[in-house]
Amino acid sequence: MRTAEKIKAFYSSMLAACGPQGWWPAETPFEVVVGAILTQNTNWKNVERAIENLKRENLLSAAALHSVGIKRLAEVIRPAGYFNIKAKRLKNFIEMLARDFGGDLDALFSLSTASLRETVLGVSGIGPETADSMILYGAGKPIFVVDAYTARILFRHGLVDADATYDDLQSLLAGSLAEDVEMFKEYHALLVAVGKRHCKRAAPLCRGCPLETHLEDGQPVERV
Repeated sequence: MRTAEKIKAFYSSMLAACGPQGWWPAETPFEVVVGAILTQNTNWKNVERAIENLKRENLLSAAALHSVGIKRLAEVIRPAGYFNIKAKRLKNFIEMLARDFGGDLDALFSLSTASLRETVLGVSGIGPETADSMILYGAGKPIFVVDAYTARILFRHGLVDADATYDDLQSLLAGSLAEDVEMFKEYHALLVAVGKRHCKRAAPLCRGCPLETHLEDGQPVERV
């Protein structure tokens, strides 16, 4: 089976086995942006606690985050971990939004996908995965979000080399699939679900995995 056909088949198998994931859990695009920054190097449960704190303190808006002191912000988002670093990154994003777009997230999101990505990546502390999460789930623009689960699954199925870059992975997936925002969202979420349950870092749990039938001889490196 050719690579593009296999990538399409992965989606069908995961969706049939796991069902729709309904990701990203947020009430507004702005909440997506904040969550994308807070979720760096932590789990979603911690992010939810930090976002609830922001809501309780009436800080979940561009204007409020622009006005709040960074020390207070860090304390409010403490459950997300690395709270001093993440407070600075949130502030960096909000300062860009205020300076260049009058604090209007819709104005930022009205940029073309390429310009939006370039702008967000220009904010100190925001890398490709965070930027692309904002673009796909917040702005609703078609870009594939890549993470460690994506890289691990594709490598173990022999679709990429171990040293494949973020751009390599993104190009492979986007080039194999029709450009569809909702499908990109669902595909990314399904890869995360399968990665957490089956394609674990230490050893893959292939038995019962939605992608087990797509394994070929010798894949993955270790089968459990």
